[in-house]
Amino acid sequence: MVPRTKKELSKLVTETTVDIYEDLTPQLIMLLDQTKHNEKLTEAQKQDEILIHMMGYIKSCTNEIIIDVLAEILGLD
Repeated sequence: MVPRTKKELSKLVTETTVDIYEDLTPQLIMLLDQTKHNEKLTEAQKQDEILIHMMGYIKSCTNEIIIDVLAEILGLD
């Protein structure tokens, strides 16, 4: 779907955002679980690792959203 209005673009971005976040969430949950159960890390180190995982998750989601929306608009595979 090539959006023709700002409302259509907003809908495309919102739908893509939901899909991407749902697709990537299981990976984040796995990383967070591994970090929480890593006995080699102190609690402070675990919190630092969790923050890094969250930042990476948001970056990955943002990149995928941009790529998917632009691909949709430009008709790319």
